[in-house]
Amino acid sequence: MSKILIIDDERAIRSTLREILEYEDYQVDDVDNGVDGLNLIKRGDYNLVLCDIKMNRMDGLEVLTDGLAYKPDLPFIMISGHGTVETAVEASKKGAFDFISKPPDLNRLLITVRNALDRGSLVTETKVLKKKVSKTREILGGSQAIGKIKETIDRVAPTEARVLVTGANGSGKELVARWLHEKSHRSNAALIEVNCAAIPSELIESELFGHEKGSFTSAVKQRIGKFESASGGTLFLDEIGDMSLSAQAKVLRALQENKITRVGGEKEIDVDVRVIAATNKDLQKEIEAGNFRMDLYHRLSVILIHVPPLSERRDDIPLLTKSFLEEICTEYGMPAKKVSEAGMEALKALPWTGNIRELRNMIERLIILSDKTITDADVKTFANPSAPVAETHQVAAAHPDFDNFKSFQEYKDFAEREYIKFKLEKNGWNVSKTADDIDIQRSHLYSKIEKYGLKRGEN
Repeated sequence: MSKILIIDDERAIRSTLREILEYEDYQVDDVDNGVDGLNLIKRGDYNLVLCDIKMNRMDGLEVLTDGLAYKPDLPFIMISGHGTVETAVEASKKGAFDFISKPPDLNRLLITVRNALDRGSLVTETKVLKKKVSKTREILGGSQAIGKIKETIDRVAPTEARVLVTGANGSGKELVARWLHEKSHRSNAALIEVNCAAIPSELIESELFGHEKGSFTSAVKQRIGKFESASGGTLFLDEIGDMSLSAQAKVLRALQENKITRVGGEKEIDVDVRVIAATNKDLQKEIEAGNFRMDLYHRLSVILIHVPPLSERRDDIPLLTKSFLEEICTEYGMPAKKVSEAGMEALKALPWTGNIRELRNMIERLIILSDKTITDADVKTFANPSAPVAETHQVAAAHPDFDNFKSFQEYKDFAEREYIKFKLEKNGWNVSKTADDIDIQRSHLYSKIEKYGLKRGEN
């Protein structure tokens, strides 16, 4: 069911519009001023806004501008009793879908509403398709820091400038690198990623530059390195601060001459690579300590992009949370979930030492272990992965021994089994009632019962 917001300071108009739209089976909210309307737009999931132009406290065109800044794809139909061609043109330029004069003609209103909703659905479907085609997640956030990062990416991506991305683990450095590649003229070629911290120092040169057969004991055949594999595209050197000094020297040469030599080889090989590097270390301090080459630092840091930790941009948490909720619920085939206002405040108050990676894991945990609406109590209960899950839902007298779980997936399966078992017992093993209670399809619940081997009366 489409959800429509009416913003108008005339009670009679609001009442008339609500009656017409509810008769057509639309879900309708209404407010009498732009300030409250804008707050509802930011918090709600509306498919369409009908907004008066001449209002006290906040002009309708201001609501239009601010609303589209927060939700660019939300259709606005502007309505006014003082309509002129100039006003309609101005509203259109600011992004309004259409303009209707008061009193609204019933047929014209309903046709315009349907067209606006169809356009909104088409935009949403197009975005979903684009997300399926592109594996690169959107950089989400309305904070000043994120806005500056996006602007820098747009400016730098089309160039050949090398970029050094800095920031704490889990803050989103890899995502920045992916968008630099995605928006470059190399986007049709490969983006090759190397985690320098995950490769032993004795193997990093072979990984980057390749090796010839017999160049060392385990070199039983020739190997192409990452520089060659990325030729024509982009090479992302993640955690470059952990690279050995000998490898740094060879990377520097490759950047200076656009040539590499395989380990154990003599032939110089031309490479055409754009290098993006990232680190969670302070490279200036690493240079002072003799752990990083200053000349390489200057080669890599033509452009510097710093990704701040999530604790410094807490206002981005609602958008990130909404995205993770949609993504994970779709991935698990679960019905949509939402977070209460108090729950969102509780999320924003957490320290987030693990940054965005920690937030995604937290949302995944909350989706599995919470009911339809995630509350502040859920956040407080499950903020610690070792929280007493079984005690919280009164499934067992004591919480499980978390050392027994070999992986988070194993823990999730356990928690889901106990949760479904608890709900089934609570509803007297009435499957239909339980499915309604936990908001999943009955067939899906039957599949879960079969998957976990659940039986009535088991301990």
